[in-house]
Amino acid sequence: MRERELFEYATIRVVPKVEREEFLNVGVVLYCRGQRFLDMRYILDDRLRVFPSIADIDELDEYLRAFHLICRGEREGGPLATLPLAERFRWLTAKRSSVIQTSPVHPGLCEMAEQTLERLFQDLVK
Repeated sequence: MRERELFEYATIRVVPKVEREEFLNVGVVLYCRGQRFLDMRYILDDRLRVFPSIADIDELDEYLRAFHLICRGEREGGPLATLPLAERFRWLTAKRSSVIQTSPVHPGLCEMAEQTLERLFQDLVK
């Protein structure tokens, strides 16, 4: 049995009209320092139709793909993608007033970060 390690996660939300404070969870980002793990999962699906103000799903997908590139440290993610894991996680989960936001960061303990990310994605998004 593996030792359980501290992890942090936040849900990724689409917020069509910030002033209305309505949102839909579309993803999860998880960071585990002990396992040197930072990754995310997201999905844009038919649930977004409940928000008629969302006109351009392709644009949302483009923003989330950029979020993913930064998260994964891909060169196409630009200078932010070159930051250390913890700094990338803090940047991705920083408070912002835009159509893509994250929840407050929550802690937990896990044995395998990737499996924990998948479980959180299934529980909180799907």
